[in-house]
Amino acid sequence: MGHRTPLYEAHVKAGAKIVDFGGWDMPLHYGSQIEEHHQVRRDAGMFDVSHMVVSDLKGQPARDFLKLLLANNVDKLKTKGRALYTCMLNSKGGVIDDLIVYYMDDGWFRIVSNAATHDKDMAWIQTAAKEFGRSRHPASRDTSASLHVDAVTLTERADLAMIAVQGPNAKEKVYRALGENLRDAAGPLKPFHAATIGELMIATTGYTGEDGFEIILPAKAATFTWQMLLEAGVAPCGLGARDTLRLEAGMNLYGADM
Repeated sequence: MGHRTPLYEAHVKAGAKIVDFGGWDMPLHYGSQIEEHHQVRRDAGMFDVSHMVVSDLKGQPARDFLKLLLANNVDKLKTKGRALYTCMLNSKGGVIDDLIVYYMDDGWFRIVSNAATHDKDMAWIQTAAKEFGRSRHPASRDTSASLHVDAVTLTERADLAMIAVQGPNAKEKVYRALGENLRDAAGPLKPFHAATIGELMIATTGYTGEDGFEIILPAKAATFTWQMLLEAGVAPCGLGARDTLRLEAGMNLYGADM
């Protein structure tokens, strides 16, 4: 038995074919991968992406640390909620993983990385953070960067879940399911931006290459939110349709093409 997201029981109840994906028990499809693919392209579908790793990087030098860690320049992130798709690099400039980083404020960046590379990603970031801390305090005998006043700290947010709602009708169905009050904050969002509304973070990074939202929310609210989206006419979709949709859009599938 692998790791399970807060939505695992909802997938089983819906008749999903469950498969192992990077150590997680995840839905491959709910009957027809092709139908799910077309549902996203023509209307709206949703994906449980709670297996992905959400981490909060905090500390005043967080931006400088990310300049060292990532391939792209995070100085592009000047507006709160702005997102950047990039690669995390090792000490020789090789690619460890691709990820999305969100600028929340000057001392807080949110990172969303891949489940299958969780262990090596977390280990490398912690190692790099310690090296970064020592480089800023070369005279210090302390080897723990987290003890420095101006250090960076990485906190994995296992208390959060994520649902990607995709398709030409996705946004309207999200408003119908979760409330019209989301429209004012989420409606104006340009691609690769995010807004926080209460306990929700709603982003527009195009998980499948379609229009829609990626919703990061408390894990305890995931099942209720999934059900509300179902009642609004959003079809559940599995990893199979995720792969074909991303391939059709020319997007990376980690491990196969990077």
